[in-house]
Amino acid sequence: MLAKRTARKPPVLGDTLGLSGKLGEAIAQTPTGKGKGKIDTRGEKGFAGIPGAPKINYIIAILWAVWVGWIFSTIGAFGGIMAGVGHITIFGLGDYAKSFKNTNPTLNKLLTDTIRVSNQFLVGLAAMISSINFYKQKRIILPLGIALGLGSILGAWLIPELTAGKINLKEYIGYFGLAVFVIGAFIFYETTPKGQAGKKKAKAAAEAFQKAVKEKGVESAQGVHITHFGLKHVKFTFFGTEFSFSPWLPVLGGFFIAAIASFLGIGGGFLYVPFMTSVVGLPMFLVAGTSAVTVFIGMIVSIFSYVVIKGTFVSWSFIGVELIGIFIGAMIGPRTQKYIPDIWLKRVFVVLALYVGLRYFSKGFFGVSWVPPY
Repeated sequence: MLAKRTARKPPVLGDTLGLSGKLGEAIAQTPTGKGKGKIDTRGEKGFAGIPGAPKINYIIAILWAVWVGWIFSTIGAFGGIMAGVGHITIFGLGDYAKSFKNTNPTLNKLLTDTIRVSNQFLVGLAAMISSINFYKQKRIILPLGIALGLGSILGAWLIPELTAGKINLKEYIGYFGLAVFVIGAFIFYETTPKGQAGKKKAKAAAEAFQKAVKEKGVESAQGVHITHFGLKHVKFTFFGTEFSFSPWLPVLGGFFIAAIASFLGIGGGFLYVPFMTSVVGLPMFLVAGTSAVTVFIGMIVSIFSYVVIKGTFVSWSFIGVELIGIFIGAMIGPRTQKYIPDIWLKRVFVVLALYVGLRYFSKGFFGVSWVPPY
């Protein structure tokens, strides 16, 4: 009687390809050859110098990064999401990571972490540049941004600690889309007459600001002025309208928002924006800059957690090129945003949320995108 033959395992690469850390180790254990989920040693080198990996067009990378920097600095959100669209879809890293799901699940998850932290590098710089520009224009509420930022520190550290190397790309994409879709629907409500009726202060401040812009008035003279700072309440004025908030609420909100943002590998602006427009009742002209301050704090912590503590791989040459575009876009955004009506800033938010949410929700949970690119 012949002994049963055991299935022969395909040969593995056995080489880190010069990549250090966990990613190099995972690559060395990846099957070689042509086809899905394998590394073709004869293929052209692409991302991170891996043969057969997507080849990055650096010109497109810069142009897309300009868009990412501009949109984030304009509405205070969607920088990380747009960075994710670029890394996952335009540059093909999403499908590439997904191809290793069955042949090397560890590599799939490590590449997913690389996508997440790459998104955050772009948002981190956009947030820093935006914060500086909006601060000069007196359109940042520092106590609110810092309170949200303090709450975000724990959340931004906790999620990489719990999930790094454990989330596969399909789950990541599905949750990514679901979160964006729900928030987009929420902001849409705020653009309706009923939603706007409850935001009279924000509307009055926005109209006064836009009037000053049209008349070429000195905007900074009527910008944000803190009139009271305490443990129970913080009060400030913006173009003659007084606003107030409890500093403890944004600390708590910042924790949960940063935790979700860190899991998704984004900046969290798409959650900070509705928090500030709905809970605090701010006009969009103040939200973008304040969101940028908060996002920047969270990004420092989250990037440190991914790169230093968890050893997540970063393609410095790729990120370096993208940061050039981010700088350009983030310098332009605060200078053009003041000419866009408050309600249209929210409508831009809604349109982007609908598109991005539908695409990644459907692809993550149903396996096929309902909107292009399919």
